[in-house]
Amino acid sequence: MTAAIDCLVNVHFGETEKQPGWMLKVRDDYFKGPSSMYDQVELSALLDEMDEMGVRRAILLDSLSKPSVTARKFATARPDRFTLGMGGLDLLRPMPTLRKLASAVADLPVSYAVMGPSFWGDGRYPASDAVYYPLYTKCAELGLPLCLNTGIPGPPIPGEAQHPIHLDRVCIRFPELRLCMIHGADPWWDVAIRLMLKYPNLRLMTSAWSPKRLPETLLHYMRTRGKDRVIFGSDWPVLPMRRVIPEAAALDLPPEVLDNYLHHNAEKFFFADRNSAV
Repeated sequence: MTAAIDCLVNVHFGETEKQPGWMLKVRDDYFKGPSSMYDQVELSALLDEMDEMGVRRAILLDSLSKPSVTARKFATARPDRFTLGMGGLDLLRPMPTLRKLASAVADLPVSYAVMGPSFWGDGRYPASDAVYYPLYTKCAELGLPLCLNTGIPGPPIPGEAQHPIHLDRVCIRFPELRLCMIHGADPWWDVAIRLMLKYPNLRLMTSAWSPKRLPETLLHYMRTRGKDRVIFGSDWPVLPMRRVIPEAAALDLPPEVLDNYLHHNAEKFFFADRNSAV
């Protein structure tokens, strides 16, 4: 099995006694997932699945506003296998939030910060809005990659804020910022690819996408000019590693491109020296 890094894993679902209605609809109507999808996660079970699928490391989602006890416990217990992706950022109160983010980066193994434009502020703030500029500045100063949801989201919430074209101005104004589109870019894949052709600091993660469902335009880009631009993520347990790793291995990709997709691109973008060039 090809070595892999899973760049988006959820272990916090089981910390909530009852999931909100939209999360249940995503599970039942969108992903057709089992009722156990949001159960509490055991470290041994997650490591077993990772070992079986050749996943050497995983980035676990955490939150500044509601820290995940499970994610931080796993990262402390196995620092060789787990780091954190830090969300829960209140950009309407930027200064306290950015102080907390800087402190978390100093004290915890944070691999990236993460925001979903459709998932806060009633979806009124696309990535080009100035409300994000303090975050962009701080992440650039810290050399911390920033992941932003792109594409129409699964839940019944506004999706226009996640059109990747909003990143055009961001990449121009913040060329030092390591920026990654996550959860694909459907139905705007061609826009996302065109932006990656323009900007060396921009990547795309296919989290929450079954590899066999990825469009041919993206696979062609990965084989040609985008060998170093597309990064693997599962969104586990929404999509189990046991499903998506074999699907990725079955894609019509040269071995070097597959290795880049599953491992090397993430290694360079999320785990390399933060002062190094993208």
